[in-house]
Amino acid sequence: MHNHPSTLAAALKDTSLIHEQAFIGGKWVSGSSTYPVYDPATNGIIANIANLGASDFTTAIEHAQTSFKDFKNTSETDRAKMLHAWAALIRKHAKDLGILLTMENGKTLAEAEGEVEYGASFITWFAEEAIRSYGDVIPSQHKGSANLVLRQPIGVCGIIAPWNFPIAMITRKLGPAIAAGCTVVVKPPSETPLCTLALTALAVVTTRDRAAVEILYTHPLVKKVSFTGSTGVGKLITEKAAGTMKKVSMELGGNAPYIVFDDADLEIAVDGVLACKFRCSGQTCVCANRLYVQKGIHDAFVEKLLKKMSKLKIGSGLDPSVTHGPLVNRAGVTKTRQHIDDALSKGAKLVVGGKVRDDLDGYFIEPALITGAKQNMLVAKEETFGPLAPVFMFETEEEVVSMANDTEFGLAGYFFSNDLRRVWRVAKALEVGMVGVNTGKISAAESPFGGIKESGLGKEGSKYGLAEFQVMKSVTLGNL
Repeated sequence: MHNHPSTLAAALKDTSLIHEQAFIGGKWVSGSSTYPVYDPATNGIIANIANLGASDFTTAIEHAQTSFKDFKNTSETDRAKMLHAWAALIRKHAKDLGILLTMENGKTLAEAEGEVEYGASFITWFAEEAIRSYGDVIPSQHKGSANLVLRQPIGVCGIIAPWNFPIAMITRKLGPAIAAGCTVVVKPPSETPLCTLALTALAVVTTRDRAAVEILYTHPLVKKVSFTGSTGVGKLITEKAAGTMKKVSMELGGNAPYIVFDDADLEIAVDGVLACKFRCSGQTCVCANRLYVQKGIHDAFVEKLLKKMSKLKIGSGLDPSVTHGPLVNRAGVTKTRQHIDDALSKGAKLVVGGKVRDDLDGYFIEPALITGAKQNMLVAKEETFGPLAPVFMFETEEEVVSMANDTEFGLAGYFFSNDLRRVWRVAKALEVGMVGVNTGKISAAESPFGGIKESGLGKEGSKYGLAEFQVMKSVTLGNL
């Protein structure tokens, strides 16, 4: 394998970015125990992180509430300056943050550095949105009265982030929270806490203790919970949060259809698969999970995709010649292979890849392409979260829309067509919160991100993201 550093200190130019303690009330603190963080490319331990308990969460929430009493009164301009300064600092340390991300997550350095900029873009975006937190004046039906609408920060926010985008998913939540005037307690993923700790701005609490984390969405001082993760956990958090009527944002699981019609530009559609399906080695909630290709171009599509997939190379994400790094853990490798085996047992054909690379130290499986996929296979019903591209053949638009919507999930969907009328019909017909038309790239700071059905509640990013961390207050002035 590429000359992969065995320690973080050997990899980073600025070792001050390396933190293993939690940050509570303006201080770095240790826990009663620690838990290891593994480099998925080597399966070696690269850090031991403070593992905090329920009392630590309570302390963090109380500190956040105390700080909120002052922070909510800061001007929007001051919050904007704060966020701009933070974004500049993120960009200044982009190279080291990218390396840190690669070593704890496994994605290639090119992807990691792209995520650093993607993450910084949310901070910049919400720095600008902070000063555009507009209210409203509504004409009153009563003489001598006026109705005002104010937007105010909701309070202490609990942030629970995933491991697949340990920088961008944190900044996408922290940006609007800080812009709105909220204070936060962050629970980063136990697989990838190092990037969150490096980005620490307010209060970051680290733990693997799930009972302790529950305080974050049940404590009465926490007024808002923003979670990105599985649908099962999201439902549990929403149920618990309802006990104190907290506002929640849930960005949950997906099962994205990727539809290619006969009239599509084949080259664009194939390139879109590489960008959408295999980004982060298939470990994104919006990646294409089911590839539906119309009968007339099916064989040509598979041939072109096979040709491009044959050039993919797995290995250390720090190796510039590598296109795809390891999965984040062994469970991801196991599930991907399980989906392949299930499909093959039900008549699918493995065209390329799918080999578990036990000859390498980390969690590697070759990007796989299968054809002959059917709706009764696991790949049609479950989110693989791995580098597997299953191709389903279809004949009519009505048929494929029905198959695409045959899931409880509704996060993202993609389709490729040059027929304007079809574009309009299918974009409206797909039961998802986000649609990519002739592109596999749909995520940006300025675009609302979020799903429908069991893929979640609320929106992140865009001009709508700020409202998720605010409450709307009606003020009626009388006898004017």
